[in-house]
Amino acid sequence: MSKLTRRHFVVTAAAVPLAACGNGVGSDGASRLDARVDSAIQFMYNEVPGTQELSLNAAGMLVMPLVTQAGFGFGGSYGRGALRINGASVDYYSAISGSFGFQIGAQQYAHTLFFMTDAALSEFRRSAGWAVGADVQYAVTDQGANLGVDTTTLLDPVIAVIYGQAGLIAGATLEGTRYSRIIP
Repeated sequence: MSKLTRRHFVVTAAAVPLAACGNGVGSDGASRLDARVDSAIQFMYNEVPGTQELSLNAAGMLVMPLVTQAGFGFGGSYGRGALRINGASVDYYSAISGSFGFQIGAQQYAHTLFFMTDAALSEFRRSAGWAVGADVQYAVTDQGANLGVDTTTLLDPVIAVIYGQAGLIAGATLEGTRYSRIIP
C-alpha cells in the first residue's frame, strides 16, 4: 500500500482532465459533433419557419447544437458546433461568453449563424477569434413564430437564429459571444 502524498494528489488531479479531453488523433469527436449538428438543423427546419429558405441563400452556416448558459451574478456560456458550407462540415468551433449582472439560473439552447455573403463568411473564417457584435441581426423564436425571411433580411451579412431554449434564465442572447476554431 502506497502513501498518498500531496505531489501525487496534484499530479493525478491534473492528469484526469487531460485524459478525459477526448481530442486525440483517431477520436470520434467530429462524427459525434456532426450528428448533433444534423439533429439541430432538422429541429430548426421543423420548428422555425423560414430557416430552410434562409440556409439555401446562405454562403455558410455555423450551427451550435447545444449551448449551456448558467449564472449567479456572474454568468457564462459554452458550446461547440460546426461550420457547414454546401451541407458539409468544413471547420469546428467553440462559442464562449461571460456576463455580469442580475442573473440567476441555467438554460440550454441551440443557435445558428447564417453567413449571407461570401465576404462575411470569409471574414469569419480568417479571424483568429470572432465575436458577435452589433452587425448581426438576431431572431429569437418561440414556438410557431415565423422568422420573416424577406429580401431585406437576405441582405444582412450575418443572421443569428436562437431556438430550442430550455431552462430557467429569461431570454437568450449571443451578444459578446466569442467563436474560436477547435479540433473536436
